[in-house]
Amino acid sequence: MGEAVFYPRSIDTQLVEALTDSPAVLIHGPRQCGKTTLAQFVCAPNHFTWRGQPLDAPSSGRGYAYINFEAEVARNAARADPAGFVDDLPERVVLDEVQRVPDLFAAIKVAIDRRREPGRFVLTGSTNVLLIPALADSLAGRLQIVRLHPLSQSELVGASTRDAAANQRPGFLDALFGGGFKVTTAERLGRQLAGRIAAGGYPAALARPAGQRRARWYRDYADTLVQRDVRDIARIARLDSLARLLEMASGQTARLLNVNGLAAPFQLSRPTIADYLTLLERLFLVDRLPPWHDNRLKRLIKTPKLHMGDTGLACALIGADADALTADRHLLGQMLETFVFQELRRQASWHNTPLRFFHFRDKDGTEVDIVIERGAAHVVGIEVKAAATVTRSDFRGLRKLASASGERFVGGVVLYDGETSAGFGDRMYAVPIRHLWENL
Repeated sequence: MGEAVFYPRSIDTQLVEALTDSPAVLIHGPRQCGKTTLAQFVCAPNHFTWRGQPLDAPSSGRGYAYINFEAEVARNAARADPAGFVDDLPERVVLDEVQRVPDLFAAIKVAIDRRREPGRFVLTGSTNVLLIPALADSLAGRLQIVRLHPLSQSELVGASTRDAAANQRPGFLDALFGGGFKVTTAERLGRQLAGRIAAGGYPAALARPAGQRRARWYRDYADTLVQRDVRDIARIARLDSLARLLEMASGQTARLLNVNGLAAPFQLSRPTIADYLTLLERLFLVDRLPPWHDNRLKRLIKTPKLHMGDTGLACALIGADADALTADRHLLGQMLETFVFQELRRQASWHNTPLRFFHFRDKDGTEVDIVIERGAAHVVGIEVKAAATVTRSDFRGLRKLASASGERFVGGVVLYDGETSAGFGDRMYAVPIRHLWENL
């Protein structure tokens, strides 16, 4: 067996902790983002080596059996007799792509109720069960969910060292909610930034050369999801329309969601297009970023923003490589906003405190690209610019957000592709984008 391609994942500690007190743990996220690798690394680490040496995986009890429901025999057996299948399982087991056998959730619930022991089941799934109430409710109180995203930039930067997950966690979110940002300088990313955006974060795509080989992987990936995975969760007569909708969504990323606009090219109703978007959400391909609101402001836009789940996929679907992004500043700005949003969400997934994400926009057009809440008492704002300079006017939306959130406002940042991190007064900062994934 050859050496596995391995990226340290910063969320592995959270998975281990979940196995100490939860009977079942679900690792869910988009297909090919690394769920199986993470589960095997934590629960059966002997599969992995690093430059010829065994990896030191975090302790979780080890000794897990592994069953993959991509295998037709396992899938058919589980569908034929879910209760009997679960009763015959080993003491500890990883059940991979469990969404392909939805009846198994009820059987696992019964097994847990009979013997409630931590760490019995590790499930992986490529469908968001939180958007399928029947599945989520069946394991309520018995299941902890660990959300795995495609690779973050901090994980990619840290992949050159074995202890990267421990040592390369950037301090951006801590600085954002803590003491602010020091005056520092860093080399401008320039074209390298466009390359990172176009590359995305899927391990299998990153294993291919940049350009057409990588873009072809992303397009094949999208086709496979639409042709196979959608059939498992819904009956769609017009799969070609779903594929085109995903391509259109790629071009609309980081914009206010306009279902009528997305529906226009299709001979389909607005409710049907809305249902199709929900399907794409269930597969982690798109995200709706809800609007931030405050009772003191009556003129806020209440429309969510649409973001693609990964910029590598989005760029491939619209045929935009790093050169195309560099040449088209408007498109670069769109993709950069989604890139920053997804990087922050990926880092937030292993952050110690739960964080909630929004956008801010009023009816005068004043906006903040990303608003993050920590609990009920702390609000921060982030504005994203592809430019190499920042002026005081770039903080207009952040100042309005500060006024609206009052004492809850902790700070605002304009992320830009420049060299200097500096304060602009009133808890406002200009920060180079590379500080998102590099230690401050």
